[in-house]
Amino acid sequence: MTGNPTMNDVAREAGVALKTVSRFVNGETNINPVLAGRIADAISTLGYRRNLAAASIRPGWTSKTIGLIISDLANPYYSALTSAIESFARERGYLVISSSSDELGTQHDRLVDRLMEQRVDGLIVVPPRDPGRPWSAVTPPIPPLVFVDRPADFPQADVILADNAGGARAATAELLAHGRRRVAFVGDALGISTMRERHAGYRAALEDVGIAADETIVRTDAHSSRQAAVAVAELLAKTDIDAVFAANNRASVGALLAFRDAGRRLPLIGFDDFEAALVSSPGVSVVSHDIVEMGRRAAELTLDRLAGSDREPATIVLPTRLVLRGSERI
Repeated sequence: MTGNPTMNDVAREAGVALKTVSRFVNGETNINPVLAGRIADAISTLGYRRNLAAASIRPGWTSKTIGLIISDLANPYYSALTSAIESFARERGYLVISSSSDELGTQHDRLVDRLMEQRVDGLIVVPPRDPGRPWSAVTPPIPPLVFVDRPADFPQADVILADNAGGARAATAELLAHGRRRVAFVGDALGISTMRERHAGYRAALEDVGIAADETIVRTDAHSSRQAAVAVAELLAKTDIDAVFAANNRASVGALLAFRDAGRRLPLIGFDDFEAALVSSPGVSVVSHDIVEMGRRAAELTLDRLAGSDREPATIVLPTRLVLRGSERI
């Protein structure tokens, strides 16, 4: 046989009606066991596979897939988020197709279009730093949509966030409580909503104790750990900082690299936990939130919409907590 076998081929091989094959491959159980056995043997012999992409075009059928767009596949934070989403979706029979925008709006837009062309049942999206086109410009129909980690301007979507401002405020306040007064902020671009919120929390903690924010000890150009290391090295060499608030996991790693190279270490608290936080002595204190819960809730909201829920769109803010391991009081 040339080409991919079809249900018609299976029906001929098994000597049964096409409708019976259709019922079998869609999981119906009230089929004569003898006929079911013949169909199973025919499927095995022919190597038949369902074409879910084609099936999803038909009314009432789905592709059983969810599209996931994250911002940076190389970041362990997003790897953990993807794993959590996949785990929850898999338990309910859905495949997650994941891809990365690399923080580029144009790439994000292409991925959205491609996933919708693949007729995914739902979309879970981490909006990129460069927003690209507005969601209102996307050709409808848009499948059930959930924004995770960052919001975007599309009121019909559900949103799941962490308490970025509150976590950053608590971290900075902890450093200040240990007598530090020149706390540097090191993070990524403020065009990213999470960075803006963490920077706002940092500034609020300074204001709480009457310290004026000093933009000369703020760095918002550290996308990678290496860039963060360069930023912290420069701060160590040219300013009088006495502590560092690292606004994401890569900034934390960069700070550790800079401390190593400089031969001295300052008090440090980072935002988002990371495996290497336990390697140094003392361990790196962090602002943590439940990434697994964030992923689970994102998948749950998506599948809830697919099940027919017509509730109002929700914005869920997950709490953060300080995990103190000693680096805050060196």
